[in-house]
This record gives sequence, structure tokens and C-alpha cells, in this order.
Amino acid sequence: MPVESLSRKVSPYEPRTGEEYMSPRQKAHFRKVLESLKQELSLDIDRTVHTMQDEATLFADPNDRATQESDMALELRNRDRERKLIKKIDETIAKIDADEYGYCEGCGVEIGLDRLAARPTASLCIECKTLQEMRERQVAK
Repeated sequence: MPVESLSRKVSPYEPRTGEEYMSPRQKAHFRKVLESLKQELSLDIDRTVHTMQDEATLFADPNDRATQESDMALELRNRDRERKLIKKIDETIAKIDADEYGYCEGCGVEIGLDRLAARPTASLCIECKTLQEMRERQVAK
């Protein structure tokens, strides 16, 4: 679920001049963004369950049945990904509560408001994330 879909619900954060990083105002903003995203994902999951129950039809044609099963498998994979994102959102909200939000788990520096605006669940600064992705690519070869 792209964060852009939240733009209608939560306005972008505008930092004040001289505002301290991860001030209570910033934390409240990101909590609101995360909770809105979680609510939206939960509604999507509920809609999918109801849709799949309503569309559970037995087709006589094996091709139609295979197409339906393939579509359902794709939906279930997407919902599983969203379920994992909800778990990550819950973990991120717990970080806000523990005053650990906004700082890189790798090196401890500020992640930055722009990165958090783009990916509110980010736990690594851009440099540490880049290194992690490079290592993953090397291991995958």
C-alpha cells in the first residue's frame, strides 16, 4: 500500500524553523500516519475476505477454475504482505512509544524526515540501507 494514498487523510509534515528532531509534534504526526496506514490496510484485508467468500464459485470449465484459483492465490499473497506490514507498523509505533523512532538501528544517526515521510516504517538510514541491499545482492549471486 503506497504512502501516497494517505495524502488525502494526513497532510505532509512541515517542520518549524529550529524544531528539534523527533519532537513530540513530529512523533504525533508519524503516529497518525502509521495508524491511518494500518487502518487502511486492515479495511483492505477485510474487504478481500468478504469478496473471496462472495466470489467462491465452482466453474465447470477447468480453465475458469484455474484462473479463479490463480487470482485468489495472488490476492492471498498480497494480503499476507499487508499483514506483515501491519506487524511492522505495530513495531514502529512501539518505537515511537519508547522514544527510539527516527534513529537508524545500524548506526544510530537520524534517519531524516524526508525518508520517514516516504517510508514511515524505515528503521535504517539511507547509507545503512544501501549497504544492506548491496550485501543482499552479493549473497544472492
